[in-house]
Amino acid sequence: MKLRILMLVFNAVGYGTYWRAWHLARCLAERGHRLTLVAMNRVREPRFKLFREQGVTVIAAPDLFWGSLRSGWDPYAMLMRTLWLAPHQYDVVHSFECRPTALIPAVAVARRSAALLLTDWCDWFGAGGSVEERPNRLQRMIMRPLETFFEERFRAAAAGTTVISSTLYHKTLALGVPPERILRLHAGADVEAIRPGDRAAARQLLRLPATAPIVGYLGQIFPRDAQLMAASFDALRNYYPNARLLLIGNLDHDIAALSAHPAAIIRTGSIAYEQLNPYLAACDICWLPLCDSGANRGRWPLKLNDYMAAGRATAATAVGDVTEVMETFPIGMLARDNPADLARVAAELLTDVPNRIKMEQTARMIAEQVFDWRFQAADLEHFYRQLR
Repeated sequence: MKLRILMLVFNAVGYGTYWRAWHLARCLAERGHRLTLVAMNRVREPRFKLFREQGVTVIAAPDLFWGSLRSGWDPYAMLMRTLWLAPHQYDVVHSFECRPTALIPAVAVARRSAALLLTDWCDWFGAGGSVEERPNRLQRMIMRPLETFFEERFRAAAAGTTVISSTLYHKTLALGVPPERILRLHAGADVEAIRPGDRAAARQLLRLPATAPIVGYLGQIFPRDAQLMAASFDALRNYYPNARLLLIGNLDHDIAALSAHPAAIIRTGSIAYEQLNPYLAACDICWLPLCDSGANRGRWPLKLNDYMAAGRATAATAVGDVTEVMETFPIGMLARDNPADLARVAAELLTDVPNRIKMEQTARMIAEQVFDWRFQAADLEHFYRQLR
């Protein structure tokens, strides 16, 4: 039986958790279900915009807050989403995270439709999690109880919860949710859009140094992780004085200002998802400089899956579920969360080319055979039916 499935995220279209919901939605649509995905409009305006892509109806909803406040707290957005969705019927309503602009409309629609209500937990926002990464002490004091309340209060009331990591699985159990109502749903890999490419051709296309070792990093980063990355890159330059650090995407921290080698750091700025391939292909290796924090233990960095899909070996610190993945599959090397050890591991990957090539081939194979988003969507479909 085809299911009418509504997914809601607080993020803007094309950012953050939107990608988790989007990939699951497109794969569920491929399996014959009717998918609607509600996310925040990238543009700050009071209107809705709709588009349809790969079988998914995407509703770009208004949010009148500005800057960093556009993160799931706008009362106008909650109200407008709820009113917009009121005439529609759904079988499953899935709120990705529990910030108000996703959760409150989800609860209202599920009650009116007598639909199955689920929550997804893919970032630890509250006490002990990413709120502790905020540099401003006053912001931490204000946001800690708010984040914790919305993050934890409603899990047990939902029919089911999907979680991205083992840390969040155990936190969900501690909130009183029975194990049969929890699905560990790790991030997937987009093996169709992201593919291995030729290094030399990619560097020529992007006008990057032809022979210098290039370490890639994709996406955003926490402040402490930014400091770790800058210090690790400085240490790597002791091994490879001509190494370059390629920062792919709209990174929200000035790594160059933290490094002793700012001229060796290349920033792409914001790029379209469809343009990722040549940038990832240009890298010799990619890395994940994660400090051992609650925020990092609670999440699953999607960039690791992108690195795998691109067929690139990864140097990563042994934090959270990244450790289990890389100990299970030979797709890179693990280091302790300090600059000297991460630099050592990165240098070893750069030096041992034959072993690195094997890791690259394995990474792509594992992306296809284990982490393809289609597998995650099949597990999610089964979970929906089990709960119904």
